[in-house]
Amino acid sequence: MANIAAVTDAEFEAQVLKSDKPVLVDFWAEWCGPCRQVSPILDEIAAQHGDKVTFFKMNVDENPVTPSSYRVTGIPTINVYKDGEVVKSIVGARPKATLLNELSDFIA
Repeated sequence: MANIAAVTDAEFEAQVLKSDKPVLVDFWAEWCGPCRQVSPILDEIAAQHGDKVTFFKMNVDENPVTPSSYRVTGIPTINVYKDGEVVKSIVGARPKATLLNELSDFIA
């Protein structure tokens, strides 16, 4: 199992926006039940596809600036960033097959 690294507001630009490969960011919170459902699924996807996409988690309670600047109003929200732009946004928990399908442009 992969253990997805956390990213903070302070690190976001350098780690995510300036990355040379696509970056998936899971916006979550400790109290969010659906976030806990998605977390092990993302760990599995990261273990299989971490060579193509960089994976990060961002706790929205500890890092309020970035989620608000990207209009993250519901969690879990999974954003994929490429060349500093959001190219995919998935709001809400999804089964693994659905997530893989929605992310297929980046992990294929």
